[in-house]
Amino acid sequence: MGSQRTASHAPPTRYQDAIDLLPQPDCILRNPRVGARQRGSQRSLMADDTLMTRNPTAPKISLTRRRLLIGSSALALTALGVGVQRLHHVDANDRDLRFASLDAAKAELQRLATAATRKSFTAWEWAPTLVHCAQSIEYSLQGFPQTKSALFQHTVGAAAFAVFAWQGRMHHTLAEPIPGAPPLPDDNRDADNALARILQAIDQFQAHTGPLQPHFAYGTLSKPDYEAAHAMHLASHLGFFHAEA
Repeated sequence: MGSQRTASHAPPTRYQDAIDLLPQPDCILRNPRVGARQRGSQRSLMADDTLMTRNPTAPKISLTRRRLLIGSSALALTALGVGVQRLHHVDANDRDLRFASLDAAKAELQRLATAATRKSFTAWEWAPTLVHCAQSIEYSLQGFPQTKSALFQHTVGAAAFAVFAWQGRMHHTLAEPIPGAPPLPDDNRDADNALARILQAIDQFQAHTGPLQPHFAYGTLSKPDYEAAHAMHLASHLGFFHAEA
């Protein structure tokens, strides 16, 4: 996979980073009185130890991380409160996939790859989607080319991951490349190579026994947490591909 890359920190932006990662929290961020109401309900939510097990199909994350993920800043709590409310909306073309492991994601990748017909309901076609997902897994082993600030990772990023793990799925912009990553292919001419790359990336991640690199937005993750992040990322993208046998 090559030598480890040195990550460069993107300049922090106080509110836009939260808007980029969570669904439209700007209405809360602009209104501190609304934010105060959200913080009250969020404290009650975090006191419930079922936060990360609300969905039985959600990938499991450690109890220690569950307790530490949220609460280090008012901004993170505010953004999280909005995220929880907005994550219930599901696009009509979203199959709402949920993978408990990367093995489950691999099975769906193979099913879609061998389907007689396959239609994308996102801006990206099959090959660029697979390359994008492969990049994310590869960077967890090599190091991401750019990262958010440490403050962002420990607050808004950690809060976003907590919400996603609680819901058992990830919500993010499906046509947004990884910061600093090489351009994606713009067609499906290399679809076979793209499939081989994502499957190889999954195999390498599963076989990896050394330290993992911090996620560009979520920060340091354990291997089970990283597998959950990768599985949810794949489910988010693959859910917008429809196939027929």
